[in-house]
Amino acid sequence: MDIFDEEEMDNLVYLSDDEGNEMAFEYLDTVEYQGNEYVVLISTDEDDDEVVILQLETLAEDDEGDDTFIAVEDESVAEAVFELFKERNKDYYNFG
Repeated sequence: MDIFDEEEMDNLVYLSDDEGNEMAFEYLDTVEYQGNEYVVLISTDEDDDEVVILQLETLAEDDEGDDTFIAVEDESVAEAVFELFKERNKDYYNFG
């Protein structure tokens, strides 16, 4: 198991798969697309470079304004969000 310093820990998001296995992802950016906000995450597993795009939804204020993540089912939306992310971050990452 890798040990992350405190700054890196702040950027981690933990997601559970269909079988209840928890996986850690690093938060990379939030991208707005067609009036919605999406988060771009990447797996922290060195053997897995999976990028995950999730729609960000803020619950009503009576629910304390907590954020929830919704899976993006439309592949064309996920691809468009990732293209925007790549354009915004081309100076920081090598997308080869």
